[in-house]
Amino acid sequence: MKLIDGKQIAADIKEEIKAEVAAMIDNDLPGPHLAAILVGEDLASQTYVRNKEKACAQVGILSSIYRLSAKTSESELLELVDFINKDDEIDGFIVQLPLPDHINPDRVIQRISPEKDVDGFHPLNIGKMVTGLPAYLPATPFGIMQLLERSGIETEGKNCVVLGRSNIVGTPVSILMSRKANPGNATVTICHSKTKDLKAVCQNADILIAAIGRPEFVTGDMVKKDAVVIDVGIHRVKSDKTKSGYKLIGDVKFDEVSKKASFITPVPGGVGPMTIVSLLLNTLKAAKKKAPK
Repeated sequence: MKLIDGKQIAADIKEEIKAEVAAMIDNDLPGPHLAAILVGEDLASQTYVRNKEKACAQVGILSSIYRLSAKTSESELLELVDFINKDDEIDGFIVQLPLPDHINPDRVIQRISPEKDVDGFHPLNIGKMVTGLPAYLPATPFGIMQLLERSGIETEGKNCVVLGRSNIVGTPVSILMSRKANPGNATVTICHSKTKDLKAVCQNADILIAAIGRPEFVTGDMVKKDAVVIDVGIHRVKSDKTKSGYKLIGDVKFDEVSKKASFITPVPGGVGPMTIVSLLLNTLKAAKKKAPK
């Protein structure tokens, strides 16, 4: 078994981004600028945005954060989205999810300019991804593809099972894995709550991507020997073995599955760091599109 070290791969990519940003500035071009809109006081969202801000600083990308009250109306949020869409100094921006219940996230995402949609959630970018056209890819699926590629994992002709069909991870990563590309060219099955004989389907997977949102759902008897296992889940659970009283676990029961897998991502330190670095890659791409030829 070999650990896929997402933390180290993300660090390597950050160095590559840092060099490209420095080259832009050396050539008297403005450096990339990423903005984030944070609505409300969700602790996980605050941490995530703070980590994005820290990552931007590490590579020389300018970052801005717009913090709004949880009582902000949908129309007020849409006005801010329109404002940032028109701000030529901002190359890309995200609206951090989840949003308060009174705000329709689909309406907000569709309001973001596709050219600045570095989260890759706008329907136009999703459509381009499906048809194989250049697009901003959703950050977590993009990160998973980077992990596979940079770990030298062969995907062509492999059976890939994706647990979960969310628009954020499961569905887009299934599309990327099936595309005529490298990594890609896999035969993909998406599993969900209505899948029959889920265990048997998983046992046929050469590559298993767990994004089902249930702690330690994937057990050792669900995975065949030498499978590649990508654990997207992250859950904070109580533990009497840590000072904080909590620990982070994934959708995969690591102790069991790691004994059978050829490659596996840890939690934390696997997919998580790649999500943020993928956002940086998309922001750099957006800035380079604006650069004079």
